[in-house]
Amino acid sequence: MEPGLACGQPARTRSRRQAKEVKAEGAALRILQVIPELDAGGAERTTLEVAEAIIAAGGEALVVSEGGRLVEELDGLGAEFIRLPVKTKNPLSLMANARALTNICRTRAVDIIHARSRAPAWSALWAARACRIPFVTTYHGAYGGRSALKRLYNSVMARGDRVIANSGFIAEHVAATHHVEAKRLRVIARGVDLDRFDPDAMDASSIKALRHGWGAMKSDRVILLPGRLTAWKGQTLAIEAVGALKRSDLVLVCAGDEQGRSQYRESLRQLAARLGVRLVLPGHVTDVPAAMAAADIVMAPSVEPEAFGRTAAEAMAMARPVIAAAHGGALEVIDPGRTGWLVRPGDPAALGEALLDALSADAEMLQDMGERSRLRVIERFSKAALQASTLRVYRELLE
Repeated sequence: MEPGLACGQPARTRSRRQAKEVKAEGAALRILQVIPELDAGGAERTTLEVAEAIIAAGGEALVVSEGGRLVEELDGLGAEFIRLPVKTKNPLSLMANARALTNICRTRAVDIIHARSRAPAWSALWAARACRIPFVTTYHGAYGGRSALKRLYNSVMARGDRVIANSGFIAEHVAATHHVEAKRLRVIARGVDLDRFDPDAMDASSIKALRHGWGAMKSDRVILLPGRLTAWKGQTLAIEAVGALKRSDLVLVCAGDEQGRSQYRESLRQLAARLGVRLVLPGHVTDVPAAMAAADIVMAPSVEPEAFGRTAAEAMAMARPVIAAAHGGALEVIDPGRTGWLVRPGDPAALGEALLDALSADAEMLQDMGERSRLRVIERFSKAALQASTLRVYRELLE
């Protein structure tokens, strides 16, 4: 669909009362989600999961984005992808995007707009107000804002009729920073697809192929750090921690896109060479469950707080021992000593100590930890729970 082609069509703005009456008659939900890109990340994955839930409930899921590698998967779910340049922060482009979104909402009789990032959220907010339909935001990160202008820019994520925080940590941040009242704020933790992240469903040949591709021998211990190559994800800390152990049987795999940070990627290679660390940088890994199954230990040593801690939750679902920095959403995901290790943020020595503990644990301890970890994810962080909770938010806005 080319949104700009229909801008001259007459508006069909509906009041909230009309929307309620339509839904009372059993019409399907039409939800428009807006996100800058559909490449990789928790916000992108959640967009697909919510689209899947809308369709399963008999509704129509529309997603506006600039595109990315997940578009094909979105299409496979039966959702409709609409390409717009919503990644831009240019004020004129934001206004043009608002007009295009308004047109889409009117011509497609959209019930709710759900924004997942700041720049497109401004366009989505203006469109929602123009069409007099509910506006939902999901606050995916603890956005900083030292200047008044930056705080104003960030504030759009707190202007939803419902503001979804993906962890208790983020909910506290939103309430304190933007003074969002409790009646508008909802905590919905990110979900793990327990069918996809299932250690019993893994193909042994895929796991073996991954380890072979990483240059790991049968006797080697593989440490996996999933996440895009950026300094705040803690790749440097991981290299320093592994290097301090001075063990030749350790392979550190930092799996993720460099996203144009070739200089940072090269600095990691140089540091690993200097410390004698066997470092593998495979780039983006499509089959994350298999990568975690191929690893002995999973790390999430982020220097800055993670909004939720998706890496830790996915590793726990795969019954893998996980070591994470003790701040942000990871504090809610990991039960220290029972489902993993939490270490002082930014401290390679503390990270190394936890890594040594994990490497020294016997098979029985790791099995018990793995079972507790998966059970915790099943009980608290499932994709099904995220989907059901999000649909409830949509329904309560229309009812």
